[in-house]
Amino acid sequence: MASAAERRRAGATRPQGRVAPARQCAYTVIRRVSEQGAYADRAFHAEASSLEPRDRALAMQLAYGTVQRKRTLDDILERLSGRPPERLDAPLLAALRLGLFQLAWLDGVAAHAAVDDSVELAKQHANRGHGLVNAVLRRAARSRPELLAGYHDDDPHSAAIMHSVPDWLAELWWRELGPETARELLRTVNQPPESAVRVNTLKAPEALALPVPAHAVPELPEARVVEAPFDLFGSRLWQQGLVMPQSRGSIAVARSLGPKAGERVLDVCAAPGAKTTHLAALIANRGEVVAVEVHPGRARALSDVVDRMGASCVRVLEADARRLPPELGSFDAVLVDPPCSGLGTLQSRPDLRWQQRRGEIASLAAKQLQLLAAAAAFVRPGGRLVYSVCTISRAEGAGLVARWLAETPDFRLEHERQLLPSRERTDGFYIARLARAG
Repeated sequence: MASAAERRRAGATRPQGRVAPARQCAYTVIRRVSEQGAYADRAFHAEASSLEPRDRALAMQLAYGTVQRKRTLDDILERLSGRPPERLDAPLLAALRLGLFQLAWLDGVAAHAAVDDSVELAKQHANRGHGLVNAVLRRAARSRPELLAGYHDDDPHSAAIMHSVPDWLAELWWRELGPETARELLRTVNQPPESAVRVNTLKAPEALALPVPAHAVPELPEARVVEAPFDLFGSRLWQQGLVMPQSRGSIAVARSLGPKAGERVLDVCAAPGAKTTHLAALIANRGEVVAVEVHPGRARALSDVVDRMGASCVRVLEADARRLPPELGSFDAVLVDPPCSGLGTLQSRPDLRWQQRRGEIASLAAKQLQLLAAAAAFVRPGGRLVYSVCTISRAEGAGLVARWLAETPDFRLEHERQLLPSRERTDGFYIARLARAG
């Protein structure tokens, strides 16, 4: 892939405005994800920083949509070109996917703009083959209304192609949730995620006014669902620590633990800090939150978040949560929010579905079980524990908790809940609240 300097030199020798800025940005993000294994959200924020708001919104739609719909796009591409996508050079494949996504899913985009810009991108970044891009996309433009005809989700394999996920994921949800719920969930994971923020009550009142339309959530008084595009990270609200971008599902986790002022709270696997600082807000900085993070860089970033949010009761501890020192003592409340497959966050993390593999859930569950057992040892008699994962997988959620409880008689399940994006319209979370015998 061309370096940033090479892209600037290429831009200097071509006519200004030949490729729309949003498509240029999206193309770069798509290639970084597919060729370098970059995270789509991080690549996008790096590449889109100089775009105007309207171009930025379009670039995100193009980049995220193309990455999400990769499997369906490749199926269309092979049908139109007669070539397996994996045999195409990377710059051509990215241009074809970008063009096809616009033609198949974005009715408001003019076909000539989608085709011409994709061909121009192929010319700029590939040594040859832009003629193939031109031929395939013009063929697609002529048959635009029929591009998605014939796809169905009657069975897991067909659903995986139609909704662009790996077969194993469609099979998992089909088996664990049933066909109807699985179909609804698969239809949802390609839709834009709900945008929500948490008002930081350590620095601002719950009634803090946002500069864009937003509505409150009765059961989560510190939550606001944002109803218009909002550059949060460029706003004073973010810089001053007044709000935290956080889904309603994530906000519900700390609420489930129910920490009280004066209590000692343990948060294992605490980075990046949204739940940690929420715990601090719920106890109004009166008490102690010990936030554990094993990775040095993430621990430093967590400390920065804690400082910006004014969470003075938080102590960041760089340590492996599976081997915490007994000297920490006991805690009234413990939150275990371990690394997971993230299958509840596919709307906001478009590349994640392609990173996970069928066998990785079992290895993740083994580590999650270790973390749960280790953290539970620090719950005082009569105390409580919340185990949460932002995924939709029985092996990491209800199945894991049931397995652990069968071997841990001094804990009991008070309640558990599986949030689904297709039902609750927020990130998919499994949340279990457990109580230790007094």
